[in-house]
Amino acid sequence: MDQDDASKVAFRCNRVLEPLHSMIYFAPEAEERYTEAGLRPGRMGYFASRSAPMGAVGAGLVAATFFNFNPELVARHIPRAWTLATPERVLEARFAAADAALRRLLGEDTITSGELDEAAKLARQAAEGCLPEGRPLYAAHADLEWPEEPHLVLWHAVSLLREFRGDGHIAALIAAGFNGLTAIVSHTATGKGFLEPIAKKLRGWSDEQWAGAVEHLREAGLLDEDGSLTEQGAALRSEVEAVTNRAAAVPWSLLGGEKAERLHDLGRALSRTAVAAGAFPDGVFAGR
Repeated sequence: MDQDDASKVAFRCNRVLEPLHSMIYFAPEAEERYTEAGLRPGRMGYFASRSAPMGAVGAGLVAATFFNFNPELVARHIPRAWTLATPERVLEARFAAADAALRRLLGEDTITSGELDEAAKLARQAAEGCLPEGRPLYAAHADLEWPEEPHLVLWHAVSLLREFRGDGHIAALIAAGFNGLTAIVSHTATGKGFLEPIAKKLRGWSDEQWAGAVEHLREAGLLDEDGSLTEQGAALRSEVEAVTNRAAAVPWSLLGGEKAERLHDLGRALSRTAVAAGAFPDGVFAGR
């Protein structure tokens, strides 16, 4: 598989596998487990659980690696979270939440199926083909021990592939001249991400901060007066995605076309089951 083909596979597989990871950010089981671990209800669990593989890090590192969150929002929860629960305890809670959520969304028949076991083995093989250099969030997750149960192997593997891609995506955004706020504003303008009110709320940006970024992007010729991407803006966002796909291609090239296609098909079926079971609330994503 050449790089162009591997880049296309990286994009296709990310689309179908991503829901199997990101369901954790909407699962009620997550807040339940984080609260039991000692964290406060609300956003603290998200920031602590995703950054826990890096250790008891400060707000600056979390904001830098998460990229498009308002640093002020991060600082409300980190490092206070580590005074309430250790990173190790938070990680235990996170895997427990993933276990409970996947069992609810997929059902026990699917959890114990040969197809899920096959998907887990293929996803792990792909994830183990990732390279840690320049990928801080991926590298931290890759240092964790692998779980034993197939559905958690699958979840961890997809998490690794997601953070590997995400680290590369941040590099592509920075190279294109975006910061965290202009990145989320311009992505929302594509109509493929969060709806604008949800993006503001989840990422912690005020109406004034958002409007300032919109004005900046207009002056740069990337948004028009209606807040839609201009031809120049669409081209730049397209180039960011192309660079991201190329940077994410290595594990898929190593996995090979036949195995990657099989994982794509298995992942698509599993994600459709999870989404149909209510993995994501309505009114959050554009076009979901």
